[in-house]
Amino acid sequence: MDTNAINQLLAQMQQAQALAKGTSAAQQPEAERGTTDFAQVLDQALKEVSAQSAEAKAQAERFVAGDPNVNLADVMVDLEKASLSFNQMVQVRNRLVSAYQDIMNMPV
Repeated sequence: MDTNAINQLLAQMQQAQALAKGTSAAQQPEAERGTTDFAQVLDQALKEVSAQSAEAKAQAERFVAGDPNVNLADVMVDLEKASLSFNQMVQVRNRLVSAYQDIMNMPV
């Protein structure tokens, strides 16, 4: 089992949680203050989720094809990580849609 990949995924989820909570600028490194573009962050996150899903699918296909270098446990872990990443993006999308609806319903 690849514990390094699991730890990396947990770190990514904690970063996403910190962003969702709106960490203060004092907690961000100086190089990142004021330089983060929301569209770029969202685009990068979508690309990472897509890449992770494609990688998990490719690994599953190699396992089904009988590749002796692919372990079932690794395939299952990668598929679960891809599923968690996708579910996280769905939750982000739902929050964005909710925020947009709240803004649109504000009286001007």
